[in-house]
Amino acid sequence: MKSSRKLLITAAAAVVLGTAGAGIAAASGGSDSTEGPDVPISGDALQKASDAALASTGGGRVTGTEIHDEESYYEVEVTLGDGNQVDVQLDESFTVVGSTTDSGD
Repeated sequence: MKSSRKLLITAAAAVVLGTAGAGIAAASGGSDSTEGPDVPISGDALQKASDAALASTGGGRVTGTEIHDEESYYEVEVTLGDGNQVDVQLDESFTVVGSTTDSGD
């Protein structure tokens, strides 16, 4: 009886530790991830990036920003009046280098 109880406790501890480790890996992006945490644009750069993105989309509302995005130096998310979202990619000089539109279904 004692050995089966020890086995049960050991198995339960392994499950708990495995689950905790998986949660930490997921929260940190895992060991294969080269991306860091999303860092929003701030200060004067936020205003310049927002102005460039809104000019590119013809208006809308800035709903998110990120510096050192995986696709460009800056990324500005703009939500248009029709609900569509446009991710505007900018270089270090706030020049638009690309954009993608996500349908607001």
